[in-house]
Amino acid sequence: MVNTDKITTEIIEELAFSEEDLILLARARNTPISFDEDCPETTPERALKFRRVNPPRDSVGRRA
Repeated sequence: MVNTDKITTEIIEELAFSEEDLILLARARNTPISFDEDCPETTPERALKFRRVNPPRDSVGRRA
């Protein structure tokens, strides 16, 4: 976690998005997703074949 009490205005300005970044983010948000042969859209049948790479953890952090 970051202690926000010790962040100066210079650091805040450095970490803030620039106007150009905000424009690019807005453009990317409005651009539709395009699928191609290297990355086709996942069908429900293909989605059922996925399995977790890492097993879920319990509340203590041990592997289930």
